[in-house]
Amino acid sequence: MIVVLRALGVGDLATGVPALRALRAAYPGRELVLVAPRWLTPLVELVGGVDRLVDAPGLGHLAWSGPAPDLAVNLHGRGPQSHRMLAGLRPGRLLAFANADAGHADGPRWTADEHEVDRWCRLLAWYGIEADRTDLALRRPDPAGLPTGVSIVHPGAKAAQRRWPPARFAAVARDLTARGHRVVVTGSTDEREIGVRVAELAGLPAAAVLAGRTDVGDLAALVAHARLVLSGDTGIGHLATAYGTPSVLLFGPVPPAQWGPPPDRPWHRALWVGPRPRGPVESAPHPALAAVQVPQVLDAVERVEQVATRR
Repeated sequence: MIVVLRALGVGDLATGVPALRALRAAYPGRELVLVAPRWLTPLVELVGGVDRLVDAPGLGHLAWSGPAPDLAVNLHGRGPQSHRMLAGLRPGRLLAFANADAGHADGPRWTADEHEVDRWCRLLAWYGIEADRTDLALRRPDPAGLPTGVSIVHPGAKAAQRRWPPARFAAVARDLTARGHRVVVTGSTDEREIGVRVAELAGLPAAAVLAGRTDVGDLAALVAHARLVLSGDTGIGHLATAYGTPSVLLFGPVPPAQWGPPPDRPWHRALWVGPRPRGPVESAPHPALAAVQVPQVLDAVERVEQVATRR
């Protein structure tokens, strides 16, 4: 049995797909168990290759009743807490970044500024398991009654520093509507208030606000059959990459070199005007993101759509 820890969110799971598939290919006859939040189940099914998901909303004690795994793989972080969480399962072997505090001397050194996809591919390569960092695609779900061909505006993000101002999202949404786009606004239940505000400022009907009305599987289906995705640095941008849906992604404070789409796919455009001095914690949005202006975004939309028509 292979146990893999990745107890994070949508973007984290999506950037871990090449590593997960490399483990599946390296151990085709072993049960592959993913330790991750249960709400990600619909997305895990679209990744494929995972035999079972064990719920873990984050780091801490893992309710594990099965036998000790042959192999545990830390695709979660640098440790020590994540290392210890897996070590508690008493695996035959642990694949992880070296961490003295966790008593794990094996593995490569952690590099803070590398791309998240490359990080986990490099970890596995150190142990002789080759991963294809371009293997990011997910199975395309049926839209099952969800709108297709829409342009998705996703104004939310977990961290306030990564949220572009709602009024600017609304300005872009208003312009897209004038160009003939059918715009919908997505987000989590916690982000519904932001979604409603963007829709009102943009003059969109209440029915255009899908925030709080979709689970992660619905969101994947929306993106898979969408015309365009506009968002900050958050999970939906990685879904756009997975489905090849044209996207404009707004970055700050973290640069796209660490979390952005592959630079050789011009139908995805990451806007980044950094580096900027790090603002205080209460600075929202971060100065690097605040520097991105509406005309830049509209120009980027036009560019990715032009590229998409030639694909």
